Amino acid sequence: FFPLQSQLSQALNGLSDRAKEAKEFLVQLRNMVQQIQENSVEFEACLVAQCDALIDALNRRKAQLLSRVNKEHEHKLKVVRDQISHCTVKLRQTTGLMEYCLEVIKENDPSGFLQISDALIRRVHLTEDQWGKGTLTPRMTTDFDLNLDNAPLLQSIHQLDFVQMKVSSPVPAPPILQLEECCTHNNSATLSWKQPPLSTVQVEGYILELDDGNGGQFREVYVGKETMCTVDGLHFNSTYSARVKAFNKTGVSPYSKTLVLQTSEDTQSEEQTLPFPVPLERSQLRRMSPFSSTLNLQPSFPGRSYFELRSSAHQLSLHSSLQSLNSAGELVAWFSFDPSSAHADIIFSNDNLTVTCNSYDDRVVLGKTGFSKGLHYWELSIDRYDNHPDPAFGVARIDVLKDAMLGKDDKAWAMYVDNNRSWFMHNNSHTNRTEGGITKGATVGVLLDLTRRTLTFSINEDQQGPVAFENLEGLFFPAVSLNRNVQVTLHTGLPVPEFYASRSAMP
Repeated sequence: FFPLQSQLSQALNGLSDRAKEAKEFLVQLRNMVQQIQENSVEFEACLVAQCDALIDALNRRKAQLLSRVNKEHEHKLKVVRDQISHCTVKLRQTTGLMEYCLEVIKENDPSGFLQISDALIRRVHLTEDQWGKGTLTPRMTTDFDLNLDNAPLLQSIHQLDFVQMKVSSPVPAPPILQLEECCTHNNSATLSWKQPPLSTVQVEGYILELDDGNGGQFREVYVGKETMCTVDGLHFNSTYSARVKAFNKTGVSPYSKTLVLQTSEDTQSEEQTLPFPVPLERSQLRRMSPFSSTLNLQPSFPGRSYFELRSSAHQLSLHSSLQSLNSAGELVAWFSFDPSSAHADIIFSNDNLTVTCNSYDDRVVLGKTGFSKGLHYWELSIDRYDNHPDPAFGVARIDVLKDAMLGKDDKAWAMYVDNNRSWFMHNNSHTNRTEGGITKGATVGVLLDLTRRTLTFSINEDQQGPVAFENLEGLFFPAVSLNRNVQVTLHTGLPVPEFYASRSAMP
């Protein structure tokens, strides 16, 4: 009896466990019902939005096509109305001639008739000839020879279907910063990272974040697939914190450990924080638009960078510009032109201080160093000036157009000048025409004052026009646009010109 009770008790315990699991499973199924209903509503809303977008696109296209039909309609009406007007005038003239001839025929004076008959006969024949072949033929058909080819669109609509359903995958592990490949040099910082060695989760890209150099909040400076990034244009003598995370379709990983980087202070500074340079065998470096705490960054999303990336087919080294303090205590910089960011038509010489171009079209080249604060002055001497071209000088963002004159887009602030006069230009807007141009041997000066947020130009040490641009804010690179008729040489690390120094001293 007792053994049977024990067996039954054990069996009941097992059954109780199954019943408990079944109850939990039912709760899970009920939660799934709720989740399915919520996902269904969300998915339907997404589907409706996508279809509405297609309908909107079709309506916009319909409006464009109707506009073309209306233009054809107006053209046809104009041609026909012009022909009606011309024919009406001609018919009125012909009718008048016929009535006059009938009156002449009724004339009883033979001598008077003989005097005008020959002229009238010639005029009648001439008028008849003017009604020759084609005059009474319509110049325009009434048909609209426009056939709408909607077959491909209808086929695409019939083929509209759902793609493969999403497959869940794990979130990536946090990346590991490779300390031996991270370094700073002058006002640039290079960061390198990798996935953990045993990680098998697919990674679609990485998000690199830096703070503002003052212990402020982190902001995204790079989003992409590369595992190394050089950030240019940081503030000198500042401490930055950096971190990186990975992402895939499922989500975003936790952050890596935070790395602290110190930018250079003066010309004697060596690479800071970490002693190892970037290995030369790493050829797939990415160099990006510099980070500045003054930029108004918007939230980004995986796969999108709010900075323009630029890569080089060869090893991309850190900046080689040097900095020191001038007599006024201002930080000045020596820099050269940057081959890695220039248009392919630009030709470099003299340690990248002299540039020209092999194209007759304007091409842009930038300086290697970007500025976000301070007072900076540099000059460009005109080594060659043939056939009166109009080179442009000024500053630009890193992603400025490289195949157009400087100032054609909203990423550059420039003065372009010929042999007689100059203009200021930004976003293709031309202002402040000023007499006085350049020739071979002339010197163009560019003064960027980011304390006053102004840009001023000079030619041969005299200020050219008023202050060119005001309210400048952000990160700016020295920039030039030229063609094959111009060659210039860059001179940097110069003192502030007297005309500006005296103006700055005024109360």
